[in-house]
This record gives sequence, structure tokens and C-alpha cells, in this order.
Amino acid sequence: MTTDFLRQDKDLYQPTDEPTLVTVPEFDFLAVDGAGDPNTSDAYAAAVSALYTAAYTLKFAVKKASGTDYRVLPLEGLWWSDDPADFTRDDKSGWQWTMLIRQPVSVTDEQVAAARDKARAKAGGSADELRLVAFAEGPSAQLLYRGPYADEGPSIKRLHEFIAASGLRLRGQHHEIYLSDPNRTKPERMRTIIRQPVEPAT
Repeated sequence: MTTDFLRQDKDLYQPTDEPTLVTVPEFDFLAVDGAGDPNTSDAYAAAVSALYTAAYTLKFAVKKASGTDYRVLPLEGLWWSDDPADFTRDDKSGWQWTMLIRQPVSVTDEQVAAARDKARAKAGGSADELRLVAFAEGPSAQLLYRGPYADEGPSIKRLHEFIAASGLRLRGQHHEIYLSDPNRTKPERMRTIIRQPVEPAT
């Protein structure tokens, strides 16, 4: 039997188009950091390649070690910039990011090290930055956005307005979960979860 965390944690991975509040518990993630425009950066492409190679290597390692099978989860991204204005103008060169793929709790550091070695053969030095991290976002607001990445702006604004109207303010980093494969899905049919951790405004 294959575990599907997208179905198991429906409140986190199957939001509606309308903003809602959720509480995100602690999860383990395979992670890699970087900076630059994701549309043009070779480093970004290499980092994502390393992530997926390692994630599938871990899937088979866990199944071999424990008999437990699970669906590899979608790519996720944390995004920020030293200059917040970077997110309101057509210049992504200053963006910083941490790309993530959630892992089951049974993944070990030793398995991650072995997966990193395999990813290095495909993605080169980008695999050196792969690591296993755990964090809990806690209270967050999120919605499901449908469409091309470049047109997310109004949905992000609507989410932020919902946060303010709820007596909350932004906390932490802008978070996106990419439910669709951009290589197989038309831009207008892409589905992305936009999530923002929050805290009381006062």
C-alpha cells in the first residue's frame, strides 16, 4: 500500500480558491538553498534536479529498508528578498529561495547522504547543498491559485488582504507548493498552493 500525504493531509494540500487559515505541524524536508531568477538561473534548475533525484532515491531506499512505500510529494519553495520591492517589480535577480520536498519521518541522515551522492552524479555540485531539515510553520493562511506563475500577483494580494482582515500579519517566508508539472500542464491549468505563515497583528 502506498501512502499519499496529499490525501492524508487534505486540509494542507487540497485548499479551495478562497483563503483559509490552517495550522501546519512540523514536517521533515529535503532542502536546498539558492538565489537568483528561477526562470533563468542554471543554479535553480540544477538544485531542482538534485532534489528530485535524491527524493526518488530516498523513496526506494525507504521501501527497501522498511517495506513502506509512499508517493513523492510535489516541489515546494520558500521565497524572500533583502529588498521586499523585488516582489513587486519585474526583477527576480535578487530573489532568494529554499526549494523543498517533504519526506516521511522514517528517512535517516544516512539515507540522505547516500541519496546526495547519487544526485551529485546527475546534478553536480548542487547536490552538495542538499540537507534534511525539520520545521513547523504553525498558523498560516493559504489558497489555491490556478494559472501561470507570472500571474500570481492578484492572488497573493488577496491572501494578504484576508490576513489583514483577520487581525493577523505576515510572518516568515512566502511559501508555494507546486501541484502541477509545468512540463506537462498548460500554464492556465497550473495549480499552486500559496501559503503565508501569520501571527497576531498586535
